[in-house]
Amino acid sequence: MLTNKEMACKGLGLVLASAAVLLAGGVQAQGLGNSPYSRIGLGEFNGNTGGVRQMGMGGVGLAAPNAVNVNELNPAMLYYTSRTTFEAGYSGQYKTVKNASASTRTGNGTLGYFAMSVPLSTRWGAAVGLKPLSAVDYEANTLQAVVGDPNAQSLKQYKGTGGVSEAYLGQGVRIAKNLTVGLTASYVFGVVDETTGTTLVIANSTAAQEQSIERQHTRYSDFAFRAGTHYRHKLGKSLNLNLGGVYSFGHKLNGQQTNTQERQNADGTLIGTATTVSDGRGSTYVPTLAQAGITLDNDKNWSVSLDAAQQQWSKFNSFSTVGPALNNTVRVGLGGEFAPDPGSVEHYFQRVTYRAGISMAQLPYQPGGKMLYDRSVSWGFAFPLPTSSPLEATTFSLAFTYGVRGNTDLLSVPGSSNVQENYIRGQLGITLNNRWFIKRRLQ
Repeated sequence: MLTNKEMACKGLGLVLASAAVLLAGGVQAQGLGNSPYSRIGLGEFNGNTGGVRQMGMGGVGLAAPNAVNVNELNPAMLYYTSRTTFEAGYSGQYKTVKNASASTRTGNGTLGYFAMSVPLSTRWGAAVGLKPLSAVDYEANTLQAVVGDPNAQSLKQYKGTGGVSEAYLGQGVRIAKNLTVGLTASYVFGVVDETTGTTLVIANSTAAQEQSIERQHTRYSDFAFRAGTHYRHKLGKSLNLNLGGVYSFGHKLNGQQTNTQERQNADGTLIGTATTVSDGRGSTYVPTLAQAGITLDNDKNWSVSLDAAQQQWSKFNSFSTVGPALNNTVRVGLGGEFAPDPGSVEHYFQRVTYRAGISMAQLPYQPGGKMLYDRSVSWGFAFPLPTSSPLEATTFSLAFTYGVRGNTDLLSVPGSSNVQENYIRGQLGITLNNRWFIKRRLQ
């Protein structure tokens, strides 16, 4: 006899195993593009990996000072904001989703994030911005036999869209020589819609098919907090050691959830009226995320960073419903950046910053107790406009990531396998720096 949790795990395994088997004509991508793993937890969770600069370095930079980009990854780094900075990123993705027997391709493009940071004093910086926290975008079908009727099959269609974003205010302050601390307060909000449609398919039957649909609409809104620290120590004339840490506090994300049921004809016409099964408030627990990083730099034209993160997904729960057992995850990234000669006048490409990195992350869903991974390599560039000056500057940045998530190993359920996503992501970022509040001198 299976427990509720085991049944939930088995059900999710069937969905993931069949996620690549789509209806004829394919699926029009929204949000992420079809991503079966976004059905787990809050969806595809953005584990505080920063913007276009960090993406080009494998998602690292917790301890890497930078005076050009908005340093919101670690709020303590906002102290290093030397000029008022606007930054925005546009993201695109193309992926292949496959299991052991089928595959499909999908893609998308969307506004990634935007942020603004301001130096409030010689020892205090602040930033405001908006960025995605998680995204839900999946569509999958499963076809199962009906017990006791060899001529009938049950077609289940799963679909989910939406996501959660955060609007934040961060501040970083120097409290001692080479030591800074920071705090970010975020307003988290968003809507997630999920549907499950069930159709009974009878062999050699010409009768009109009806579909039973269960809809779940969840609207989230709440607050979250993240604290950070950074320490910088000079190891020699041209070598610096940087240590950084960020702690995102676990918190309840309150929301309103409505569950309804309805029936439709084969052409999508509603039969009768929709029935509300439940409508009430509840919460989803977002687990603690702890991050640490170390960076070496020469305070001029290069830096190398190693970051690690751990999130307690085993404590995740949502609206008191029984879901698949999730496991704590670890993510590790290594990357760096190099500008041959940032002050070069004659050779433009020596002023360009070149970035690269690698990362590996565990997935919280572990079918059969086996770990699934997300492995990726990244690279990127920062192109300053030739008109840049100490007072104002414009930089265009590009970042790319190629990765493989999951695998196509066979599962214990006959005829099923895991799902593998091969993806390439790109991000275009623009950064505007301007020195405000300059005291003018009379000549």
